[in-house]
Amino acid sequence: MDKMNFELIKKIIGNISRVIVGKKEAIELLLVTLLADGHALLEDVPGVGKTLIAKSLAKSIKGSFNRIQFTPDLLPSDITGFNIYNQKEGKFEFKQGPVLTNVLLADEINRAIPRTQSSLLESMEERQVTIDGKTYPLPKPFFLIATQNPIELEGTFPLPEAQLDRFLIKINIGYPNEEEEISILKRFQKDDPLISLKPVATPKQIITMQQMCKKITLSSPVHKYIIDIISSTRNNKKLRFGVSPRGSLGLMRAAQGLAVVKGRNYVIPDDVKELIKPVLAHRIILNEEEKLRGETPENILEEIISQTPVPD
Repeated sequence: MDKMNFELIKKIIGNISRVIVGKKEAIELLLVTLLADGHALLEDVPGVGKTLIAKSLAKSIKGSFNRIQFTPDLLPSDITGFNIYNQKEGKFEFKQGPVLTNVLLADEINRAIPRTQSSLLESMEERQVTIDGKTYPLPKPFFLIATQNPIELEGTFPLPEAQLDRFLIKINIGYPNEEEEISILKRFQKDDPLISLKPVATPKQIITMQQMCKKITLSSPVHKYIIDIISSTRNNKKLRFGVSPRGSLGLMRAAQGLAVVKGRNYVIPDDVKELIKPVLAHRIILNEEEKLRGETPENILEEIISQTPVPD
């Protein structure tokens, strides 16, 4: 791991922390997702800083930023863009949608109809949009941060499992503790620190680190540890569906990203262990009986972690 890149990562985390009080784990997970070239789903109650953390990241890496408020009447073309006829020129022109940006915040994604939600799939997977048969590549890096509110379910359209699986990591920010909330009041009492936040990195540097992330070494025991965890989800009687191969790849990529954040050229088993819940909890589906008992994906994964031997 290049010392210069490690220092850059520390600068980005420190810069975001100038706006976001505490929540270092959430900030690190967001950066891990970005370095692993994935997408993040923030699920938490309103007002805990989901939008603020996305804006702070975009400003820190000098990336372009767009926010879409998802509503039931939002159309796919409102996201991807559309062709409009220019009478003066006598031809159609492409009016690009907000998806053509470095950091896209899809706010309350579960409030849009499934057709609109699925319009993001091509952008997430292929990093492009296709309008009337013509393909437009998205800027690099492209990082989608989607949010959803877990408590207001009326009038929402839960993301189908196939689309949840496209998100590398699900992050819960959580409420601040008393000391952190006092710091928030003091920090925002006179000014909004986001307004004066300056970039500490560039999109080009992020692309370089994403490429470096893929070269982080994993030993055979670490590979086996990942597969042992994944296999346990597929053979667990409490689960209707376990984790797909996309999930095992996601766990590997995320572990490589965490190794970079920690300043290492190699993945250790603890990297994998730390990421099992954020990467896998939204990918497993419980049996109806377990749901009625109040069981959660996180509890089941905790059982799997405790029963799976960790390599030395």
